[in-house]
Amino acid sequence: MKERTANNVHTAFVEEAKAHQRLLLFAKKAEEEDLQQIAHLFRAVAAAEGVHSRRHFTLLESVADTQTNLERAFQTETAVNGIYYPKMLREAEEDAEETAALVFSQARDVESFHAKLYKKALDHLIAQRFTKYNVCTVCGYVSESEPPQTCPVCGAPSSKFETVE
Repeated sequence: MKERTANNVHTAFVEEAKAHQRLLLFAKKAEEEDLQQIAHLFRAVAAAEGVHSRRHFTLLESVADTQTNLERAFQTETAVNGIYYPKMLREAEEDAEETAALVFSQARDVESFHAKLYKKALDHLIAQRFTKYNVCTVCGYVSESEPPQTCPVCGAPSSKFETVE
C-alpha cells in the first residue's frame, strides 16, 4: 500500500475505533439516565463503527495463526509497558498532569500483567486449558480464575471486576 493511503487507513482506523468506544460510553450514560432506546441506538452505531475499524485494521495488519498472534501480542505488550508508557508517564509528570500520569502509570503496570498472561498462554498452547478471566473495569487489570479482593494495580474492589465470557 502506498504511504499516503496507508496513513489515511491508519487515521480512519484510529477514528473509527475511537467512535466505537465513544458510542459505547454514550450508551452506558443513556442507560444510567434510563433512556433505553437511545442506549440501544448508540450500541447499534457502535457496532457499525466496530465493523469499520476492523476492516481498516485488516488493511494495516494481518491476523496470523494463534501462536504467532500470541507471540506478537506478548511483544507488543512488552514494548508498550517498557517503552511507550514510561515516556508518556514522564511527560505527563513534567507537565504536572496528575490524572494523566496516574492513568499512564496504571496502564503501564497492567500491560506487564497482560504480557505475563500471553506468555503463560504460549507456554500452555498445546494443553488448551480453559481459564476464566476477570477484568477490572477501572484500570484494565486481568485476573485469572476469581477476581482479587482488591485490584493490585488501582485498588478497586472485586465488585468492579467483570467476567469475560
